Amino acid sequence: GGPNVSTAMAVREQHGHDESMHTCAPPDAVVWPQAVGQVQELAALCYRCRVPMVPFGTGTGLEGGVNAVQGGICFDLSRMDTIAELSLEDFSVAVEPGVTRKALNSHLRDTGLWFPVGTVGASAASGEAMAPGVAWGQGQQ
Repeated sequence: GGPNVSTAMAVREQHGHDESMHTCAPPDAVVWPQAVGQVQELAALCYRCRVPMVPFGTGTGLEGGVNAVQGGICFDLSRMDTIAELSLEDFSVAVEPGVTRKALNSHLRDTGLWFPVGTVGASAASGEAMAPGVAWGQGQQ
């Protein structure tokens, strides 16, 4: 509740579009979970009530994936921004969905590693199906 939920029209409209050409389709509400358990509880509630769930990272997508065309609840994952584990030996990093490329590269700065392009969440969501995945390998769950 409180600062983690909003039904304000301005907030809903902000979360109802990305950088695509698609018309804004705002969700019915926006929630900001801060832990995996909260996401699980919210997802279970949405499932039981047959309410669509729409994930939101930074709103920079180009496909209209954040448009809530059937209403529903937008899960803004930006507050889940922990970099959980870094393995220099196998060049892997475990991050929460709200970690941005800029934040990850700041964390990696002194290691000699970097995340080249795009957003971390979009790369993970797509399995890095676009150019960076071809050049640098694919993200794994």
